[in-house]
Amino acid sequence: MTRVAAVDCGTNSIRLLVADTDGRTLRDVVRRMEIVRLGQGVDVTGCIAPEAMERTLTVAREYASQCEQLRVERVRFVATSASRDASNAAEFAAGVADAFAAFGTRPEVISGDEEAQLSFRGATSVADGAAPAPYLVVDLGGGSTEFVLGEQQVTAVRSVDMGCVRFTERHLRSDPPTDAEIAAATTDIDALIDTAAQVVPLRDARSLIGLAGSVTTITANALRLPAYDPERINGAALTVQQVVDSCDALLRMTRAQRAELGFMHPGRVDVIGSGALIWRTIVQRVAAEAGLATVLTSEHDILDGIALGLAD
Repeated sequence: MTRVAAVDCGTNSIRLLVADTDGRTLRDVVRRMEIVRLGQGVDVTGCIAPEAMERTLTVAREYASQCEQLRVERVRFVATSASRDASNAAEFAAGVADAFAAFGTRPEVISGDEEAQLSFRGATSVADGAAPAPYLVVDLGGGSTEFVLGEQQVTAVRSVDMGCVRFTERHLRSDPPTDAEIAAATTDIDALIDTAAQVVPLRDARSLIGLAGSVTTITANALRLPAYDPERINGAALTVQQVVDSCDALLRMTRAQRAELGFMHPGRVDVIGSGALIWRTIVQRVAAEAGLATVLTSEHDILDGIALGLAD
């Protein structure tokens, strides 16, 4: 077993997994997630805001220190949507490299396709032979959403610029969102699903697996959990109607009402409405085209895929 660390820096959050692995299984040592909103304003300005960069680099330094304390042997730092889009990505990369200098680690600004491959490897572990393949894995992030279809290996993948932070800033500015805002956002969501479907045949899916913070939060709401419980969320099988009802409820709540939910992370309060709208639209579309009645939720995602790959 090798002790490895995977860091996933997305548009909304930065996450750390320290695990012991032999390349086939993972034994968690530490999992952490901090909301840093690296993608704050990137969709409008094209660059990472100074305060967002400092928030993120502060947490990166904390993660690097923890990796040293836990005697991690290998670290991989993957940066996704916000770092692909930003004009000042080089400044951010230099800050990360400085934080992880002890490991010789630099951030890898990966493509949407590679992000999808890694997410697929982690997410499909939740199926554990109980759900039929092909699997359609949907990774709903802050700035982008990946659609990945496959069985043992990925056969089709498409990343689109659609995420809970991006669509909150672009469309859902009212509290709660207005009908007009929801309608405009839905038009964009439908168009982007169409774009993904040109490459990824949604009708071929026999199981739909959703992952990332919006999906797990929607699942916690559907299960009426008093507090966030990863063990109950991971592998949860919900009916399509349960997903739709949960999404509708979160979308129509005020931010104050969302903040009162015991499972709600404070950093998701303002963006979960758009996450819910995106997930509802995807689930309804896939269910209609593939004839699916249930949806799986996975707590295993790109972090697990990165960690497994470090032992390869």
